[in-house]
Parts: sequence; C-alpha cells; structure tokens
Amino acid sequence: MESVAVIEDPAAAAVSLDPIRSRLLAELAVPGSATMLAAKVGLPRQKVNYHLRTLEQHGMIELVEERRKGNVTERMLQATAVSYVISPATMSALAPDPSRDPDRLSARWLLAVAARLVRDVGELLTGAGRARQRVATFAIDAEVRFASAADRAAFAEELTVAVSRLVSKYHDEDAPGGRGHRLVVAVHPSVTRED
Repeated sequence: MESVAVIEDPAAAAVSLDPIRSRLLAELAVPGSATMLAAKVGLPRQKVNYHLRTLEQHGMIELVEERRKGNVTERMLQATAVSYVISPATMSALAPDPSRDPDRLSARWLLAVAARLVRDVGELLTGAGRARQRVATFAIDAEVRFASAADRAAFAEELTVAVSRLVSKYHDEDAPGGRGHRLVVAVHPSVTRED
C-alpha cells in the first residue's frame, strides 16, 4: 500500500468523491470484506459490494486474499493507498496555469503553481511506477514566524537572492544528458486547524 496516490483519471476522481466510497476507502486502510464493511458502515452487503466493485475497477482497492467460508469465498480487499490526491489533470481544460498571470505576491498564482506541482509529480509517480523506478525529488517544509510585515518582505527578498544565486550557479542549459528540474519555493501564512 502506498502512502499517497494521485488520481489522474476524471472517472476515478468522480468515483472517489462519492461519500460512501470515500468512507469505504478509509475503512480499507486495513483489509476487509464486503460483509465486514457492511456492518461497519450500516449498509446492505450487496450495496457495499457494488461500491467495492466500482472502486476496484478504478484501481483504488485491490484483492489481498480470498478465504473459503463454507460454500462462500470471502474476498479480502484493501485500499491501494493510505490517502489520495486528485490531480488538476482530471479537469485538464479548467486546470490552473501559472503562466497565465504570473504574480509572485498573488495567493491565486501560488495556488496555480501548487496545482501544477501536484499534476507534475503525479505524472512522474505514474510513469515511475510503470517503469518500477523511483522519482528523484527533494522538499523542504518549514515554518517561520515573522515579527512584522517588514521582516517578511526582507525574508522574501533575501530568499529570492539566495535561490537566484544557486540557480545561476548550477543551471547548465547545454549540459549533455542534463535533465531540467522545477524548483518551487512558497511562503504563505500557516493555517491553524481545530481538531
């Protein structure tokens, strides 16, 4: 089971957004059968089976074991991932495009950049999965608390200079066999959630 899977197919995205199927996916973090799930979610086994077949057709759950119980074979299923992210590629005609209105200080532009990141990394993971390879990535996730708006602006300026210097140092347009990599650096207010 993967920790995160990216849904790139529009039909699979629609399937995953159904509240019953979403609940079944969550329950299938551990293997379970239609009978077991029916008791947990309070639905008839036949209805649960219908939803499980749909999830299985879209690759969101998989068979992990079959058990004989008298005259019946119980199918034990499990989600293919702990969690799922829906790629903006599922709505390709409506997907955000950061090149439309680049504005380093716009929250909407940042969202478009993040959407492109999800789409691109999703495609890389899909391709790497088919080739049975890993994707070379790197990420930093940090939180910084600024004393003032002026400090935040100074930080952004210093960060821009430092990143620009590193990009200039290592970027080689003519490197034979070189491969381009996208660098995304974002700063936004932290979101505090009540649990």
